[in-house]
Amino acid sequence: MLQSKTAVRFALVCMGLAPLGCGSVDGSHEESLSEASAAESLSLRSSPSLPSPTLAVPEGNRLEFFHDAVGVQIYACQAAANGYAWTFLAPEASLFDCRGKVVVSHYAGPTWKSVTDESSVVAAKVAGFTDDPSAIPELLLEATSHEGKGRMADVTYIQRLETTGGLAPSSGCDAEHVGDLARVDYTATYYFYRALSHRK
Repeated sequence: MLQSKTAVRFALVCMGLAPLGCGSVDGSHEESLSEASAAESLSLRSSPSLPSPTLAVPEGNRLEFFHDAVGVQIYACQAAANGYAWTFLAPEASLFDCRGKVVVSHYAGPTWKSVTDESSVVAAKVAGFTDDPSAIPELLLEATSHEGKGRMADVTYIQRLETTGGLAPSSGCDAEHVGDLARVDYTATYYFYRALSHRK
């Protein structure tokens, strides 16, 4: 169900019926965005709708690109103070452009790595907000380190918005299952920002 939801969004965007993470808001980092579609993306996505002001990116930063993600949140069954509990380990997701092509890999760190130029950014949580109790929280993250030269090299902030799924299992973790892993499907849209002083 989660993957089909994202597939529908891809189809709508590629038909020109909805904005999605085709890449750069200004068209500078992705191929063949028309001036009209770039302008539409800028007007509709330069300020994504936020469920809470705590997720707002500080002034002096601007949205540069955004992509839908399909993946899993990985949990491990571990001993806890009150018995046993599913403990978050890492995300594992692919971020897609509007043509359905994987453009970013997302994994432990949390890290986002461009598959085209291999630049990457690691970020840390600044704020979180639960808008949908059936989904993982929406997040504001700040970059803490970068590797390589490319589109991730000067990312300053990342927002994880429009989340579905991904919550830890509500059962199945006990003494007999310590060490077991649970891979829970989720989707989200990730928004990547750069400082205005770094704009090319």
